[in-house]
Amino acid sequence: MLDRLARSLSDLLEVIEGLEAKGVHFKSLRDPVDTSSPQGKFTLQVLGAAAELERALIRERTLAGLKSARAKGRIGGNPGLRSKDPGTLRKMQAARDEALFRRLEESAQDWVPEVRRLRPVLPWEDVARIINARLPSGAQQWSRERLIRAAKRYVREGFLMTIVAAIAGSAPDITLQQIADRLEVMRERTPRGRAKWFVSSVKMLLDRAKTRGLITAERPK
Repeated sequence: MLDRLARSLSDLLEVIEGLEAKGVHFKSLRDPVDTSSPQGKFTLQVLGAAAELERALIRERTLAGLKSARAKGRIGGNPGLRSKDPGTLRKMQAARDEALFRRLEESAQDWVPEVRRLRPVLPWEDVARIINARLPSGAQQWSRERLIRAAKRYVREGFLMTIVAAIAGSAPDITLQQIADRLEVMRERTPRGRAKWFVSSVKMLLDRAKTRGLITAERPK
């Protein structure tokens, strides 16, 4: 399990030295490692070196396999991405958008209440500074620009989610494509600010609405 703790032997030793500088010893529950003793430190270094060797061998075998595949005319990766297939690109973008919004939702309790409380009384720079001061050690800091983008995205997608849920709730038999068409007629922009709606974007918003309890019926097809 030591390969999960550090990327290399030198990195592992640096981690252990940092712990010892704070008066903390490392003890593994699975390996015979206890840095409170000289024997334990030696075992740690041996196991760390073995883990680093294993990673190097895996990398070497992976590169050799890729080279062999290329020599036989096989190219790795997603064929749709290589050919820039529009459908594949839309799915990839939808997955990225979903991951981004999930991260915003997971961290919302750390910044949304402060944005609501402090804006527009204080400038964005001060809001970011106040939020950063309350973040746990090691957490990613907010810049002014990143905070503004996150707030706009969070509010915008929440608004769109409510609209999509209302459309689906008022017409149980409506399809995803029909919802997309309705949004275009309403001239609502997508979460990324585009005029053209795709079924994947509608499905994403409906799934969120269902998770939040805004929709109890079965999702449109």
